Amino acid sequence: MEYFYASLFLAVQLAVLGLNVLGLPANWIMLGLAWLWGFIHPSLPLGWGFFAPLIAMAAAGEALEFGAQYVGTKKYGGSSKGNMGSFIGAIVGAIFCAPFLLGFGALLGAVGGAYLGCYAFERMHGRPSPEAWHAAKGAMWGRVLGFVVKIGLGGAMLALIARSIWPGKAAQQAVVLLGF
Repeated sequence: MEYFYASLFLAVQLAVLGLNVLGLPANWIMLGLAWLWGFIHPSLPLGWGFFAPLIAMAAAGEALEFGAQYVGTKKYGGSSKGNMGSFIGAIVGAIFCAPFLLGFGALLGAVGGAYLGCYAFERMHGRPSPEAWHAAKGAMWGRVLGFVVKIGLGGAMLALIARSIWPGKAAQQAVVLLGF
């Protein structure tokens, strides 16, 4: 029965990982569920050595998601005002497009919002249209890269969680040996 519950828990974790696509804080939800599993199963050695890397990965995912968008905008010649527009556009686009395409509209809205927000702010502050389009393209690709990195870190979190909660002596010994 232990294997059934562990498999069910990991299936839920995998489904939660998919919430990243909807613009939700899925990596943080995965972390909370892992804490809950450790609380329910106190016999597992899930201490700070286990949770610290998960917290670091969740925080890095959030930082890199926005950092990639910032760097992408700058790399393509965007100004700080264009960057601000891309952040505002991404948030507004994700919120307004979330009801469409069964929630996947949030992803498209965030990417398109970053593009349009950067373009609009660059144009409002006097940049010529070709330069504004170029900067907006950087914001869009940075946003896409940020999503990919955040989802990748969520996958790494899922792998660490799976290895640590799976029943059996071999898995638990690996957890103890690695300090988790």
